[in-house]
Amino acid sequence: MHGPHRYTSLLLPLLCGLIFVGLCPPALADADRLAERRALVQSLRGVSPDLMIDDPRVRAALLAVPRHRFVPERLQAQAYLNKPLPIGYGQTISQPLIVALMTELAEVAPHHKVLEIGTGSGYQAAVLAELTDRVFSIEIITPLAHQAGNRLEVLGYHRIQTREGDGYYGWPEEAPFDRILVTAAAAHIPPPLIRQLRPGGRMVIPVGPRWGAQTLMLVQKDEAGETTTESLLPVRFVPLTRQPTD
Repeated sequence: MHGPHRYTSLLLPLLCGLIFVGLCPPALADADRLAERRALVQSLRGVSPDLMIDDPRVRAALLAVPRHRFVPERLQAQAYLNKPLPIGYGQTISQPLIVALMTELAEVAPHHKVLEIGTGSGYQAAVLAELTDRVFSIEIITPLAHQAGNRLEVLGYHRIQTREGDGYYGWPEEAPFDRILVTAAAAHIPPPLIRQLRPGGRMVIPVGPRWGAQTLMLVQKDEAGETTTESLLPVRFVPLTRQPTD
């Protein structure tokens, strides 16, 4: 994989979709619409000269997961278009390009323990579960949390652990994590997530104001526990929802 700087010239409109958003038993028993998935994955390789999804494991993961099973039935005909789709409660399923990009930037290995903030429909968690069998995902919106948990179980992703809660605080009982993906924009990088990132770990997170210009950030923690951040490209995500405080 080339360095993340190769993404910086990608134009904002390409990634402006609203995002809330092998080791696990795959959902590939549901092989219908496989040709559409193949066409989608192939299209992502030529979106822009500056953006190539190079990792064959990431491409295979997107090919494996039936995206149409993660969207409302009335929208299933659009499931393999490269765009976000609404899933209710003001949230969306991320466009496939964003899912592929964030997954590739995370560089997930089979032994990694991964935390996702913002389960949404469960699609990103399912893609991650094709790369490692240790995926933990938090969703703050109660109906979405329940729906995603049930959907993942039905599709055979039994090893994904989900919970309802405020993702800002992470999942301290399961920390540390080798990789953390945040699928909603935070005003700043949450300190609890930095603490829960294992030395040598990587976090991919959009940072910026609510509904304003945001930046996709790569956070890396070295073996000494020191963190560095790198701005990758402009994006626009839905805001990170927080529990109200008294």
